[in-house]
Amino acid sequence: MSQATVTPWRPNAVQEVLGLWAVGFLGIIAAFLLFGGTSVPKLVATVGFLYLPLIPMRWRDEDYRDYGLTLRAWREDVRLFLVLSAIVGPLFFLAFAGFAEVLPHLPQSLARFLTPMAGEAHFRFRLPPRFGEWVVDQLFVVALPEEFFYRGYVQARLRDAWPEGRLVLGGRLGKAFWVTAVLFALGHLAIFQAWRLSVFFPALLFGWMRERTGTVVGASLFHAACNLYVRVLEVSFFGGP
Repeated sequence: MSQATVTPWRPNAVQEVLGLWAVGFLGIIAAFLLFGGTSVPKLVATVGFLYLPLIPMRWRDEDYRDYGLTLRAWREDVRLFLVLSAIVGPLFFLAFAGFAEVLPHLPQSLARFLTPMAGEAHFRFRLPPRFGEWVVDQLFVVALPEEFFYRGYVQARLRDAWPEGRLVLGGRLGKAFWVTAVLFALGHLAIFQAWRLSVFFPALLFGWMRERTGTVVGASLFHAACNLYVRVLEVSFFGGP
């Protein structure tokens, strides 16, 4: 008498993504509650972003290259990074300068909700201390792991579930694109800072770059550059360590 083969249950693409996102999100919250503003929550996030997708990837015999961690389009990645930096950089500087002028006149409760910065703004170009360490940290500890998880893995798997989308400047933008940006923004609430929801807007550019080139290299470069640029502007306008 033959025995029926039992096929192990596997979640569908959406269940898989939401499950791993929730594990990572709760892990960061737990690390933050236990260890506060130390380096531990960042370490938990970095490890989770890089290794959580390995679980379902092994089911399907996939590797990192299947989710955009490859240099196959590095020329296009670098070109897009430089073009977007040249466009977004000056525009964001003007927006930041305008916000810095308005900030002291806002109600304190609203100002704290919108930004961690406070006080009068006076621009004088400065780099944060140990800026070289910041560059390495933002590229390899923050941007690359986050881009691999969100734009590489999450966006690709959600696109498997929702392949439809409109082609915009060479990138297909559909439901997967928008849901990834929302999850990225919500994930930044793990350390309970409401102003971090603003990362939804640069996430749209990161996601478009991923769709345009098929890799996460350009998005990682631009992501790191955005974080560094914001930090330089904070120090240049508001001072601080």
